[in-house]
Amino acid sequence: MNKAVGYMLISVLGFSLMNLCVKFLDRLPATELVLFRSIVSLVLCLIFLKRKKISVWGNNKKWLIRRGVFGVIALTSFFYTLQNLGLGSAITLQYLSPIFTSIFGIFILKERVRHIQWLFFLISFIGIAMIKGFDLDISMGLFLLSIASSAFAGLAYNSIGKLRTTDHPIVIVFYFPLIALPIMSIFSFFNWVQPIGYEWALLLGIGILTQIAQVNMTKAMHSGEMNEITGLKYLGIIFAIGFDLILFDIHYEIQVFIGMALVLSGVILNLLYKSRLRRKALN
Repeated sequence: MNKAVGYMLISVLGFSLMNLCVKFLDRLPATELVLFRSIVSLVLCLIFLKRKKISVWGNNKKWLIRRGVFGVIALTSFFYTLQNLGLGSAITLQYLSPIFTSIFGIFILKERVRHIQWLFFLISFIGIAMIKGFDLDISMGLFLLSIASSAFAGLAYNSIGKLRTTDHPIVIVFYFPLIALPIMSIFSFFNWVQPIGYEWALLLGIGILTQIAQVNMTKAMHSGEMNEITGLKYLGIIFAIGFDLILFDIHYEIQVFIGMALVLSGVILNLLYKSRLRRKALN
């Protein structure tokens, strides 16, 4: 179990540092950041798939394409909010994605949502209302974009659920850069901002840190019980608030902290409840 915790903590740190790189690259368009991240991801996926002699095109192409499209919209929106909001607020709003995953799962994966889960969802949405009401830096446009990012992330996760039995995980990952590269190339062509100096290193860092974080998260999931380690993911909010305070001199009202706590409470309670249902089903 200690090994699983270690892997998850490395993953959390990797994602937190990746978010920090995005924040420092606020001079560059979010579409350009997604473009560079996609290039790194495409190369790494192709190397792996070629070594394993796995077809890059997959089987269930309809859901592979949907997974790619939903993921591109979610990540581009998230990067934009990271650049324009405090890290704490942007990441807390993104943590709504498991709630949207459950809601969309009713229609896409035909999963059942129990009455008590709706209570957990309500707790999170009350927290969202508090964050919007007391964080004066969040405009309505950025707020709605953050919610949209979480919603599209939920759609992407449901797409992965549809692909679980038909396609290799790396093929599923591969469809993200496959969809992102042509779309982001067009956006970047008309809105290109030339990276300079240290920005090149940060762009490379986004790709490398994301890969490190994803690999260690996968190792953690294989090494420990899901319900025991998934909650560690949300330690990322502590890193985010720390970066805000130390590096960006961003301070939050106590009501915003309460809102963040409510969002995380609703999400984590829902995850723990689903884990308990899975354990019951196996017994």
